[in-house]
Amino acid sequence: MSLKRKRRISPGRTFLFILLFLITGSTVACFFLFFEGKKPTVDLSALPEFLARNDLLVINAADVGNGLKKIEVYAIQGGEKKPLLTEENPRKTYIGQVGPAMTSREVEFDASKLGFLDGEVTIQVTATDFSFRGFFSGNNTTALKTLKLDTKPPKVRILHSERYIVPGGAGIAIYQNSDPGGQHGVVINGHFNPGYPVPDGRKNTYITYFALPYDATTIEESRIIAQDVAGNAVTVPFSVTLKNSPQKKDRINVGDGFLNKKIPEFEQYYPEMTGSMLEKYLMANRGIRKDNNKKISELCANPSEDQLWDGRFIRMSGSSRAGFADHRTYFYEGNPIDQQVHLGMDIASTRRADVKAANSGKVVFADYLGIYGNMVLLDHGQGVFSLYSHLSQINVAVDDMAAKGDVIGLTGASGMAGGDHLHFSMLVNGVFATPKEWWDPHWIEVTITEPLVDSKF
Repeated sequence: MSLKRKRRISPGRTFLFILLFLITGSTVACFFLFFEGKKPTVDLSALPEFLARNDLLVINAADVGNGLKKIEVYAIQGGEKKPLLTEENPRKTYIGQVGPAMTSREVEFDASKLGFLDGEVTIQVTATDFSFRGFFSGNNTTALKTLKLDTKPPKVRILHSERYIVPGGAGIAIYQNSDPGGQHGVVINGHFNPGYPVPDGRKNTYITYFALPYDATTIEESRIIAQDVAGNAVTVPFSVTLKNSPQKKDRINVGDGFLNKKIPEFEQYYPEMTGSMLEKYLMANRGIRKDNNKKISELCANPSEDQLWDGRFIRMSGSSRAGFADHRTYFYEGNPIDQQVHLGMDIASTRRADVKAANSGKVVFADYLGIYGNMVLLDHGQGVFSLYSHLSQINVAVDDMAAKGDVIGLTGASGMAGGDHLHFSMLVNGVFATPKEWWDPHWIEVTITEPLVDSKF
């Protein structure tokens, strides 16, 4: 019986196997390290649909492999291809992340320098990475997006503009805008008031309602602006004269009985209140008041584009207890402790009297709001709002439509109210305005109705 002899592998052959394995592994590793095949990505989603004469183009690119080596941006119109940007990154190393993983660039576009005319312009972006593929030229991705070059600003023609206005008063401007696709309206002392289609449906004809704050002392600017979707803008100034009105003053006495009654109500909604009863009162009368007015301004930021109201706004019957823009000084134990301005009209009749919608509109707020207590805010369209506060009962909900004269709640003493009454305010694009104008049928006729008719001719 014979035994088979075991074949031995010579040391030389083992060495060759190990060497071959190492060479193969190194080759594979080098291939993946230096010849990676993932292409860069180019994101042109930030580019606008329209280009103005001078514009900034936001270009985003990324590469998850070796990183970005080069970005090239071109503008193409007809047979002309003009460079906008060529940016090449230096190689930082030979292993791992060689260049930046992503980049975002604002690229200047100047139609005059490029010699481009209105019409289509194609933006071409090519991103190249640090890979050795493509005979060491790298992976690259090219993205194209066609935009519309528009260098002509809108044409604006003023048909009517307010001639006189008082602090806290309102007015209108009527104008034609040849390119209404963008933003347009009236700027009064830095406050923008958007324009809306006139109610009679005339083509490219718009109305803007605006109000002057109660504390305005001058009219520093009054102009119509129009900007198309490409960013081209035009400004047309108009003249309006400020008619000053006397400042009204009022004295409010704050007693312990009022504090003991009111502060627990506020504490339910604002548990963060601290300090004495008087300190909590001042927190409500100052800080909470400021926050409430900010909230009201935000609620007025997105009005209906249609005019929902018609004719004068109705006034609740009853006696006037406080007027618009009364400058109030608050006294405690004979000493002045605070000063605020009353931005509405207080009307009192009987307890829990019906509160009716002053005009047709949509309910945009119906809840408790700090110093205003239970409050309803109606959107009458095109920037005009009415506010009803200190209610004991709310009969409507957000998104309800209220017709003129509908009962929307009952008077009360919620919020910063000492007795049962209605606090009524008017707002125009978030600016508190005197209700007396909107209650006056003659003011409605002269300020709004007649100019709308006269502007047709």
